[in-house]
Amino acid sequence: MALYDPFGRSINYLRLSVTDRCNLRCIYCMPAAGVHAIKHADVLSFEELLTVSRAAVAIGVEKIRVTGGEPLVRKGIIPFLAELATTPGLKRLVLTTNGILLPEMAAELRCAGVESLNISLDSLQPDTFDSITRGGNILKVFEGIKAAEEAGFKRIKINMVVIRGVNDHEVADFAALTLKRPYHVRFIEYMPTLRDDSWKARTISGSEILGKLALRYTLQPESKAAMDGPASYYRIAGAAGRVGVITPVSCHFCNECNRIRVTSTGIAKSCLFATETHDLKPYIHAGDDQALRDALRYVVTTKPEHHAIAERAQKNITLPMSQVGG
Repeated sequence: MALYDPFGRSINYLRLSVTDRCNLRCIYCMPAAGVHAIKHADVLSFEELLTVSRAAVAIGVEKIRVTGGEPLVRKGIIPFLAELATTPGLKRLVLTTNGILLPEMAAELRCAGVESLNISLDSLQPDTFDSITRGGNILKVFEGIKAAEEAGFKRIKINMVVIRGVNDHEVADFAALTLKRPYHVRFIEYMPTLRDDSWKARTISGSEILGKLALRYTLQPESKAAMDGPASYYRIAGAAGRVGVITPVSCHFCNECNRIRVTSTGIAKSCLFATETHDLKPYIHAGDDQALRDALRYVVTTKPEHHAIAERAQKNITLPMSQVGG
């Protein structure tokens, strides 16, 4: 069953947040003082999250990315993922993590049926990593990446949010990670999700990132695979892996967006920056699967043609990423 929005885009991808909790406090994800934690009673149970997921697959979703916060901090996440992986019609189950808990959990994740991992890593330098994450241990992330390889993950994506004056000098070093290992290293433009009057000065465009890489490497454009997401991919000549650039600010990829989102509290969004949301809890609590499917279809019909990052920034509307699933 194919699912299309009003602009003819095929919607086959659900980003599903399972928690707002996180063991890091990244500077672009939440304010320095943190955010008010959502009450446990307001967070969907794993059974309810499965209900949402199965309803989404029933109407045409083929790929689910489990996110947080940090999804691995939620107790019981492994059995949930194992159950989710058995959903008939689901073609790809993937997970986004900061990697801190991967050393202990990578093997279990692979056995549970998670196909690939997106690992957030914004610096290769301990001091810079500590500053960006407000206290994170970079060695645990390195150990987690190694554990993921040893567990048999063939698709490991490393995501770097590039911030001018903070970590932009490391772009070429990140790309070098692909030379001998089959990683997908993706560079993401800094977005104004929090109140930040200097966001434009911090943002480095995808074209500038590619320019930095071209100073050291010869890049060869690569075509996207099915359900690859918004990145434009390149390969350094002879490299085992690929580099990608994700450009939500400088070059909208909205025309090929294929996703909807559901937060850990059951709020569905057609776009990360959408102002209109839809509460799925009434349909979940009523046990009305058909109404839940119809509600998800409605969310697809409200999907905007383009996001509104700049407009939200001008109005100082904050969007703590830990609460919407990144």
